Amino acid sequence: MTISVGLDDYLVHGIHGYFDYEHSKSQPFNVSVRVDLSSTVEEGELASTLDYAQLQGAIDSVILDSSPIRLLESMAKQISEYIQQSKNVEKVFVRIEKPDAPLPHPGGLPYIEYRWNR
Repeated sequence: MTISVGLDDYLVHGIHGYFDYEHSKSQPFNVSVRVDLSSTVEEGELASTLDYAQLQGAIDSVILDSSPIRLLESMAKQISEYIQQSKNVEKVFVRIEKPDAPLPHPGGLPYIEYRWNR
């Protein structure tokens, strides 16, 4: 049995990016997280699972409360590391979309996906 907890399409603005000019203004990051928990989740016990607020908190800690991060890959890894500290976490999936990424032509939605398994 696998239990998954997730948060999709959480829009957060932060000052991150590879190029120095990206550090001068806030830009949107759309984050989705999915966490697979071990089968030891107890029915009716929030302490044995993962609260959605913990997922938002992990994202906020990385995007809102940190120095500029140059690569989305690093950002996703840091979000995953926060979540891994929670009880019963077996797998973490993080997707970060950067709709205002500097592209040579309009169109497309840049994103990265990060997976971690215990």
